[in-house]
Amino acid sequence: MRNNEQSRCQVNTINEWIPSNPIIAILRGLNKADAIGVGQLLYRHGIRVMEVPLNRPEALECITLLREHLPSDCLIGAGTVININQVERVKGAGGQVIISPNCDAGVIDYTLELDMISIPGIATVSEAFRAYNAGATALKVFPAATYDVEHIKALLTVLPQECALIAVGGVSLANRQQWLDAGARAVGIGSQLYTQGDSLSQIEHRLTLL
Repeated sequence: MRNNEQSRCQVNTINEWIPSNPIIAILRGLNKADAIGVGQLLYRHGIRVMEVPLNRPEALECITLLREHLPSDCLIGAGTVININQVERVKGAGGQVIISPNCDAGVIDYTLELDMISIPGIATVSEAFRAYNAGATALKVFPAATYDVEHIKALLTVLPQECALIAVGGVSLANRQQWLDAGARAVGIGSQLYTQGDSLSQIEHRLTLL
């Protein structure tokens, strides 16, 4: 069993990354044929954290391809992770980050035991402290648009200073700055960056807004 000090050191890795990399690309529906090209394009435009949700086919294979073909200064993770079996499979695929839609202390604990970064989903103050007490300091506020930017500000008034809030759900390239201005240290953006079946030229056109 890890101790509290170890868990803080492990999870704080993401807090070292996101100040200069405030966008997490959510690649929902990515397939093996497109994974390398999409990942390299995002990387060239400065995106250094990429998430492949597990609730689509070929997600684990895509995680492996992204990890093998992108530079080491890029974090590759899995989204929609809801149990420890999935955590173990992501670890085996080469993933470094576990992102969940919910706050499950068992998932957080196991993720940290495997020396991976845990970003659990939270909405309320109670959920945020449950995640923090389990060892997570990077917290995914989800679905962010349901609560608006004032919710981010309110959470930050009571959470420990080392907690990094990441706004996900309803965040776009156009409105990302208002979330960052409210105190979110990063945002997760999905279809505004990538939609299943997009060509590289379509993705690159969107990336010009960064």
